[in-house]
Amino acid sequence: MRKEPTFNEAKLWRLLRDRQLAGLRFRRQVPVGPYIADFMSFRHRLIIEADGPTHLIDVERDQRRDAWLLAQGFRVMRFPNEMIANNGRGVLAQIREALLGEGGATPHPTPFGGHLLPQGEKGI
Repeated sequence: MRKEPTFNEAKLWRLLRDRQLAGLRFRRQVPVGPYIADFMSFRHRLIIEADGPTHLIDVERDQRRDAWLLAQGFRVMRFPNEMIANNGRGVLAQIREALLGEGGATPHPTPFGGHLLPQGEKGI
């Protein structure tokens, strides 16, 4: 996929690359155990996923994946393609808030649609 990203993955990468988001470094297509993360900030152990229609079909697979990543100490934020396409600045604002948060608080994972969930709970 690195050579042929989807439209929304390419758009999100253009917004994250070259330390454009508060000077933070992201990498794309990062192997993490048995999985490949769309985007990752190693420093913050944050994984960003661009979710297309296939993610709505196999929600349990994503839940198992996210549970494994959380158990490894990663946080996962998922954004539907529609949100990336129509509100890139809003996506970046949510990522910035998760990374820099008010008062340095530890952010929670953010599954579909940007709804915050308590640590360890899974989004649907």
